[in-house]
Amino acid sequence: MAEDGSPPQDDARFAAWLAERAGALLLALREELGHTDPKALRDAGDQRSHELLMEAFAAWRPDDAVLSEEGADDPARLDAERVWIVDPLDGTREYSEEGRTDWAVHVALWRRGVPAPGLVAGAVALPAQGVVLASDRAAPARAEAGGAIRIAVSRTRPPEFMAALASELGAELVPMGSAGAKVCAVAQGTVEAYVHAGGQYEWDSAAPVSVALATGHYASRLDGSTLEYNRPDPMLPDLVVCRPDIAPRLLAALKEVVNGAQQ
Repeated sequence: MAEDGSPPQDDARFAAWLAERAGALLLALREELGHTDPKALRDAGDQRSHELLMEAFAAWRPDDAVLSEEGADDPARLDAERVWIVDPLDGTREYSEEGRTDWAVHVALWRRGVPAPGLVAGAVALPAQGVVLASDRAAPARAEAGGAIRIAVSRTRPPEFMAALASELGAELVPMGSAGAKVCAVAQGTVEAYVHAGGQYEWDSAAPVSVALATGHYASRLDGSTLEYNRPDPMLPDLVVCRPDIAPRLLAALKEVVNGAQQ
């Protein structure tokens, strides 16, 4: 934050500043409300974090459009030059479970005229882990030889083909919550890949993908096609993020098991 109390002017630093602020609010709210009523905690977290983000955009980025999971989708974003794509609380189930740290805040910026995916800045806060990963300050991807590939998957709804994929690759599946937490696990080297199918929206992956690409990791749809953001329909149902050195092998295995599952 600047000496006058204003946030950083740089977009990536602004995204990190904002994600960290929302994360601090969510930690305080979790402490205040406790876990006796999980639904009330989830609802309050979604709403309060969304309000904080929207107030900050109105104050510090008033000319930009916003696409938020918790807000009404304004079609004007489709003609905007800059669109913030945010998830005020990713992993609400985990947020409401005492002791879990795999939930996140996502803040990403899409800009018109930039090659797909068009993400120019982003940050993921993992408040319960005391971590903020931003597109301007994350460590680069590293190739590491040996050992089984570890693949992060949803702890509640992993793709049906994941057992076949793990068998094909000799991989270990690592269940965890929040798409942001899973992609950050890839970026931090805790796992080598994250595979998702069966339903996500742009706000689920925009900030994590921004961080992943900035660190030299690979990210695409399951079929290897390019991710695209700020589309009329914000559904973006599948995603793979991994170390770049294993991407060809992982994509080839995905093609085989996904096609097999559909036959």
